This record gives sequence, C-alpha cells and structure tokens, in this order.
Amino acid sequence: MALHVDHKGKYFTDVISKEGVRSVIQTLTVRIVGDVHVRPGQRFKDEMNKSDRFIAVTSAVIYNARGEEIYQSDFMTINLDHVVWLSPVDEQPDTDSR
Repeated sequence: MALHVDHKGKYFTDVISKEGVRSVIQTLTVRIVGDVHVRPGQRFKDEMNKSDRFIAVTSAVIYNARGEEIYQSDFMTINLDHVVWLSPVDEQPDTDSR
C-alpha cells in the first residue's frame, strides 16, 4: 500500500476504504443477497449512481424465482444494466431477505 502525506499532514493512499452493506439485488431472472461496498459516510444511492457499469458484490447468495438457493460466490460483479431494483437489507420488510 502506497502512502503519501502532503505538506498539511493529510494522508493519501491508493486503497479506498469501503464498508459492506448487506443488500438485495433483483435482476429479471434471479435475486442476489450480498454485500455491496460503499465509501464510509457515502450514501448508498451515490455509490449506485457513479459512472461504473458494474458493482462488486461479496458473500453473494443467488436465488431463483421460487426463492431456492442456486449458487454462492465470495465475489461477483453485476452489470447494472441487468438490475431491476436494489435495496439495502435494513430497508427491506421483516422477511428472510429473499
């Protein structure tokens, strides 16, 4: 990790700190529950509105239309063109997050 300190004592690194936000991602064919990563203090919406076409998801569990688990992945990227809706789990109704 490269670390640079400017003349005012401010630290800069090439590592971007992010926090995992447990989320539900609905595509046309599957529902994914996993951690979407956002910068500390950043709104979830701001992270989704950035110009990248893909979002990284860790600890992902993929469910089919019947709610059956069909796959797990430690890391995956999702093309935002295929996302119907996305929401943090803590904003979901009190269900099993599927």
